[in-house]
Amino acid sequence: MKTKLQVSTIMLGVEDLDRAKKFYAEGLGCEIEQDFPGFVKCALGEGSPSLALYERAAAAEDAGVSPEGSGFRGSSFHHITGSREEVDEIFRAAVAAGATVIKEAVGADWGGYSGYFADPDGNLWKVATAS
Repeated sequence: MKTKLQVSTIMLGVEDLDRAKKFYAEGLGCEIEQDFPGFVKCALGEGSPSLALYERAAAAEDAGVSPEGSGFRGSSFHHITGSREEVDEIFRAAVAAGATVIKEAVGADWGGYSGYFADPDGNLWKVATAS
């Protein structure tokens, strides 16, 4: 039997766990499932993996790598919505919670509408709609 790879949890190494917890739970409405010293696990939307927030230095130590890192990390999270209004609503909530707008939401050549923000630790989120 071959096991298929699946994502059950996305872990983000964060500099300030309390700030990240506030950003994702209070600012973006993620439900906290587990809250331990140095670790918080949040539920994302239906059908999504959970989101784990782990102190960056501890996460790096766990993986056996350096905690240094900056700029584009080779990945981003994408949230696809049903309308331009939802994109704008998510951007407003994220910015109010402490996000930095990286690229304002604009109409795309292919007809959609999208933009990028960074959470307080610099993790990139793209919010888009096809319409």
